Amino acid sequence: MVPPTSPTSPTATPVRDATTARPAVTPGAAPGRRRTRMLALPEVRWAALSAVAFLCALPLDLGGAPAWAWGPLYALCYAAGGWEPGLEGLRALREKTLDVDLLMVVAAVGAAAIGQFLDGGLLIVIFAVSGALEALATRRTADSVSGLLDLAPAQALRLTDGAEEVVPVSDLRVGDTVLVRPGERLPADGTVLEGASEVDQATITGEPLPVDRFPGHTVFAGTLNGTGSLRVRVDADAAGSVIARIVAMVEEASATKAPTQLFIEKIEQRYSTGVVAATVALLAVPLAFGADFTSTLLRAMTFMIVASPCAVVLATMPPLLSAIANAGRHGVLVKSAVAMESLASVTRVALDKTGTLTEGAPRLAEVRLLPDGGLDEDTVLTLAAAAEHHSEHPLGRAVVAAARERGLRLPEARQFESAPGRGVSARVSGRALRVGSP
Repeated sequence: MVPPTSPTSPTATPVRDATTARPAVTPGAAPGRRRTRMLALPEVRWAALSAVAFLCALPLDLGGAPAWAWGPLYALCYAAGGWEPGLEGLRALREKTLDVDLLMVVAAVGAAAIGQFLDGGLLIVIFAVSGALEALATRRTADSVSGLLDLAPAQALRLTDGAEEVVPVSDLRVGDTVLVRPGERLPADGTVLEGASEVDQATITGEPLPVDRFPGHTVFAGTLNGTGSLRVRVDADAAGSVIARIVAMVEEASATKAPTQLFIEKIEQRYSTGVVAATVALLAVPLAFGADFTSTLLRAMTFMIVASPCAVVLATMPPLLSAIANAGRHGVLVKSAVAMESLASVTRVALDKTGTLTEGAPRLAEVRLLPDGGLDEDTVLTLAAAAEHHSEHPLGRAVVAAARERGLRLPEARQFESAPGRGVSARVSGRALRVGSP
């Protein structure tokens, strides 16, 4: 930072730094605004209806109320929470496979058949709530990923033979020239042809501060232009931009399955078949030897309920999806369930650069005075902040914020000028000041 100067005064230098730590900022940080509401998902609504019906029936059942009082509530619980997994199970059965969804529904219906309406209803509610949480986590993860695309503007100002034309970003072609005004997001990856500005590239590169961009420099779609105006040559169409490729890679990787889930799916078919076979055996063999039907059915249905692998299924993918969705809400994109599960065994983390741990909001660290300068810290900071008062640069805002935290009164700055990549100049209290790069 070049210090305030005057014809008669020595110089002094406020030093600015950006070191405020927070969780890692990745390309998922900005799109956190997109968020699906819980009740927007049908799985959540059905699960909520099933849970409410069960909670209403439970005290009536335990309190000894007549069956007509709690029976319809249990029936609603079974229907609301069990129709979807039952349908999926029947579809799987049509393809000659037996999955845990159908096994769960059969176990719940079997519990009701032997009079254990409460047990069957609880099984239905647990499975329905699990499915709702998994659906919500999946949608929230998709929100975090697809929200990246919101960074790129929908329209661009294309320059054609000297004329300005507003066109959809999807219509841009390689070689087109676009005009990006101060404060606008860049519509496409490209190369700066004319102009100078600072560009906030944190959403792509993780850089903690805006970087200066001049003719010949590369810029990325979705990044935020600063105080200067840029003419940019488009180097890639919308589908080929860096941000679009990031979204495609994360979506592709999100479809991968964790090793635990793959193992569960591998044994699920065999396990479900084994449970059904064992249940049939527990029912058929004793009856063949003349056992009582009611007690035999009770024993077989009890075995099916206990052996139902619901807990194993619920302990695999839903927790991973919830963790991925939670990370997305905090600005961290996890590329797959495999990566999330692998974190359980991580003991050390290496970061490729300091910028990934900053929040992109610089703060003034200290004010260093040159020997025999004749100015104290407050005076230097007051002059620098006054000159930066009209600046939109993050470093300038940091200087102004530091002055206000100290309660300093800023004099009016005149003849203010800003040079992108250089700094600002102004006249403050009769002094000619320059604040910026050496």
